This record gives sequence, structure tokens and C-alpha cells, in this order.
Amino acid sequence: MIVREGGLDDPQVIALLDLHARGMLANSPPGTCHFLDLAGLNAPDISFLSIWDGDILLGIGALRQLDAFTGEIKSMRTAQSALGRGVGTAMLNHIVALAHRRGYTALKLETGTGCAFDAAHALYARHGFAPCPAFAGYQPTPFNRFMSLAL
Repeated sequence: MIVREGGLDDPQVIALLDLHARGMLANSPPGTCHFLDLAGLNAPDISFLSIWDGDILLGIGALRQLDAFTGEIKSMRTAQSALGRGVGTAMLNHIVALAHRRGYTALKLETGTGCAFDAAHALYARHGFAPCPAFAGYQPTPFNRFMSLAL
């Protein structure tokens, strides 16, 4: 597995981002999704990452800089054909290492609730993320969960 920075113009990436958006919308009430579209992921405060096996896209993820010491994980998604291969763990490890290199002292994330998000909750918990209060202007609802990791 190779992690690359960028690639928002790749058709495989665009298709996986579309799948991600449709999945978030299908499993969340209206107004509770906070995923980023292509334009949002192309912002200067975001490092977009993709993970590959040769020329096959396995997954995506992004790291947003909230301030000089805090990053936010955005848009983590594994391709359906790569589920169970450790792609989420590999991407999360890469994002955590990138946050360390940048000198961040914390990583945060917002995700949904319900069975569609159980695998994500388990992944983050296995890597030391714990519940935290809402951050960065997010409003807490029964349909979202906030987690953080001290670095």
C-alpha cells in the first residue's frame, strides 16, 4: 500500500468521494453530514491523501489544520473492494504520523452515529481516540460523535 498526497482529479478518487457522500447522506438525517466535496477538500488548510495498490485506489483520507497545534481527520473511506485489508488502519497511521511531523498536539474528528458508523468508531477507539466535546463550530446532535487523540 502506497499513500499519495493529492489526486483529487483522479477518476477513481472522484468516484470514491461520490460513494462516500452518498453513504453519508443515506445514513444520516438531513443537515447532519459534514463531509467535504471536491472543492472543500481542495482548500489550502487540507492535505488530501489516497492509498493505492499499484493503480488501484484502496481508500482516501484528509487532514485539516484547525490551528497551529490541532488537526482534524476528514473524509476517511475505504473502497468496497478493499474492506478488511487494513486500509483504514494504514490511512489513520499515516495521518497520525503526518500530524506528529507537523507538531500537532491533538487530532480530532466528527463522525456519524448508527450501525453504518460502527466500524469507524471501532477503528478510532482501537487507535486511542476517545469521546470529546464538539469543536470547530460543530453543533452536537444525537446523530454525530466527536473524538480526539492527544499526540
